Amino acid sequence: MKLFYDPLDKACKSKIGAIARGIETTFSLYLIRGGEDFFSADYCTLLLRRDGEVWEEFPMERIGERFALTLRFNETGLYFYRFRVGERNFGRGLLRRGELDTDKEWQLTVYSENFTTPEWFKGGVMYQIFPDRFFKSGDCPVGEHKILREWGEMPYFRPNEYGQVLNNDFFGGNFNGIREKLGYLKGLGVTVLYLNPIFEAFSNHRYDTGDYTKVDSLLGTEEDFDALVQEADRQGIKIILDGVFNHTGADSRYFNLYGRYDSLGAYQSTRSPYADWYSFHPFPDEYDCWWGIRTLPAVNERSESYRKFILGEDGIVRRWLRHGIGGYRLDVADELPEFFLKELRKAVKEEAPDAVILGEVWEDASNKVSYGVRREYLQGSELDSVMDYPLKNAIIHFVRTGNTAGLRETLAMLRDNYPAPALNCLMNILGTHDTPRILTALCCEELADKEEMARTFLSDEAKRRGKELLKTAALLQFTLPGVPCVYYGDENGMEGYADPFCRGCYDWEHPDEELRGFYSKLGALRSGVLAEAFRDGEYEEIYADASCLVYMRKAAQSAYVFVNRSDTEYRITFSGKFIEHLSGEIFTGQLVVKPNSCGVLSRLN
Repeated sequence: MKLFYDPLDKACKSKIGAIARGIETTFSLYLIRGGEDFFSADYCTLLLRRDGEVWEEFPMERIGERFALTLRFNETGLYFYRFRVGERNFGRGLLRRGELDTDKEWQLTVYSENFTTPEWFKGGVMYQIFPDRFFKSGDCPVGEHKILREWGEMPYFRPNEYGQVLNNDFFGGNFNGIREKLGYLKGLGVTVLYLNPIFEAFSNHRYDTGDYTKVDSLLGTEEDFDALVQEADRQGIKIILDGVFNHTGADSRYFNLYGRYDSLGAYQSTRSPYADWYSFHPFPDEYDCWWGIRTLPAVNERSESYRKFILGEDGIVRRWLRHGIGGYRLDVADELPEFFLKELRKAVKEEAPDAVILGEVWEDASNKVSYGVRREYLQGSELDSVMDYPLKNAIIHFVRTGNTAGLRETLAMLRDNYPAPALNCLMNILGTHDTPRILTALCCEELADKEEMARTFLSDEAKRRGKELLKTAALLQFTLPGVPCVYYGDENGMEGYADPFCRGCYDWEHPDEELRGFYSKLGALRSGVLAEAFRDGEYEEIYADASCLVYMRKAAQSAYVFVNRSDTEYRITFSGKFIEHLSGEIFTGQLVVKPNSCGVLSRLN
């Protein structure tokens, strides 16, 4: 290489990753002898532009074997940059390192110097529960048009005679059931429970909100919910709720398509107090829906009365925070307007400054374009952090193929683009209610036909192999920057393709003690002597080849993680004694990394 620049190296960029507004940052481009010789170059320019604006040129100073420039950024936003030496541009390449003859740009995210995220959330362990399918305690009376099923049966997936899948089958999971299992969750190291929607709704997924002011009676009473929040808090577990504010149900107090509520819904009359919450064209049978699904009419977030209802002093957001919850995960955050997100953050932080706000974003949230508009999620006035789908996909690809390249590139992107306050709060997922179970994703081929999904299960031997892959994926999930979020039952070896097969009932009758024990060890790592390392320890890649990755989470007591997906044996040499935390073995001077193995090391003093 004739020129060298790596923004993840402090010798090249004095501040790794996104930078806070007003912080001076020095950029250094190094000249390397050999090949096409730039070593004698005496002129270099940094080309810089703020998103949506024109390029500016900044001459760099030659200092020995590098060109250097120090800048201070006084406006938040996205910036893009590259270098020009002579007549040639030098831009972003693999793992963020530059390559000649490319017009690719490096990204620089500048965020508010006042951007902070909740300290209690960092370093924790999340656990996601689909409330109807986790655990049932006591009777579960269902209302009209709803069907109560036997625990463990396959969820309905076939459409009815009208071609509709109604999602009206219920299994009876409830608040008291979750409360009974808090001790189990604490044993896994769980510190945060994320609950899929709990408010009154027609469907089992409850993303079709019927009444934001009421918990669904199938889950229990408001008193049951308060008891769950209070008992969880006593056990050191915070509860965050799913905030579904982009759409409501058609069968709701606000739209009232079927007239089942005693209110005057927007569908029934233009004189409804909720009329301007929705967009009709023409009234009443044509209206904006979420992704065209007529049971999910889209909300007009510009409606003043809607914003007051959700975000006002006595609005829904503040109402449930007053019940003691720890924050919100925002459904389809990329479909909520920027002004709405900013108002929501203001409402949440005024009511509960330490509450967390996480957004559902499936791509790189630092530069996401939604409906033709660049979104601002992580610049200090919007979200605290997001669900980390890019990391999920990269982990699955690495574990399945044994190729480190995609995972390393994704980690470089996250570290380069995300503010540290958001990076350390990333919701590290391997599966959710919207995706295939991680065990299925690691072992099975993709299927498009639901009939085939319904009859496809792992053999005992395939499941045994799959659980070993799952352990590797979970180790990465728990030790890379962010907060791991375990989808209920993954720690018990649940399998299933996408909705509704990923939403089955937890099988409490057949515990997988080995896998549960492994997850408990991972949870303990994040609260023991390595807690600081996994809370906000700096990530540093120590070694990587095609199939093996070794990295450090740097802190007062650093953690060293190795993942070998090859059939090759490696040797790690070091001075002193180290303990491998999953096995408890102590090593002096050398560790032999076996084929297809993984582990976590730290130094013994």
